[in-house]
Amino acid sequence: MHDPWQTLRQVLEAYREILGGALCGFYVHGSLAFGCFSWEKSDLDFLVAVREPPAQAQKEALIRVLLHAQAPEKGFEMSVVLAGDCAAGRCPCPYCLHYSNAHRAAFQADLAGTCARMQGTDPDLTAHFAVVRHVGRALYGPDPQSFFAPVPRADYLDSIRQDVRDILKNPAQNPLYAVLNLCRAAAYARQGQILSKRDGAVWGAAHLPDRFLPLIQGAQESYRAGTAFDPPQDLLTAFCRTVGAQI
Repeated sequence: MHDPWQTLRQVLEAYREILGGALCGFYVHGSLAFGCFSWEKSDLDFLVAVREPPAQAQKEALIRVLLHAQAPEKGFEMSVVLAGDCAAGRCPCPYCLHYSNAHRAAFQADLAGTCARMQGTDPDLTAHFAVVRHVGRALYGPDPQSFFAPVPRADYLDSIRQDVRDILKNPAQNPLYAVLNLCRAAAYARQGQILSKRDGAVWGAAHLPDRFLPLIQGAQESYRAGTAFDPPQDLLTAFCRTVGAQI
């Protein structure tokens, strides 16, 4: 049986060798921190905080670790960020390096070039910082609540609204993600609750219009069982329009 914590500890040990004294913290967030991780359907999310930007050779070494590590099917989502930016609470936050399965092929085809290009700012980091402060775990470094600045409500809303806008462009592309993420985004917009996808669906079933209950329950079951989710398109469209407008 796969142990996601052991996988991340192995990644951490490799990163400590690569980064040396520049490494400030290694923070787990996402489904693993929320307690609803599944090796079959989740990715492993973590942030790496450093004192100074890594050199090109270090970036390539960091990515090689992820390319060769034992990983779930959805892989890793990792960002390298400066410790000063974590403390300053910059939104959107700059990053020095980012990796996810969406970029795996690019890294495999051109490791050096992709590492050199993979930097900038990312509005998703605002939400990641909020989750890290809320439920995150430090495998290395100070406690998340002392290391990361509080995320203002307006900045967190801006971050999740960007995700909502992306969902609304084509909810049928990933209906399970659309339903679960809109539920948890609505929970924050209405009540300030930072929830996992699983708990967001529980909240949505209790607080969103009753006509969407079959859709939400179907998404809950699909997420729990790892089965396909193919809801009626008219119901999915109505749900996204209604909840998206509320957010």
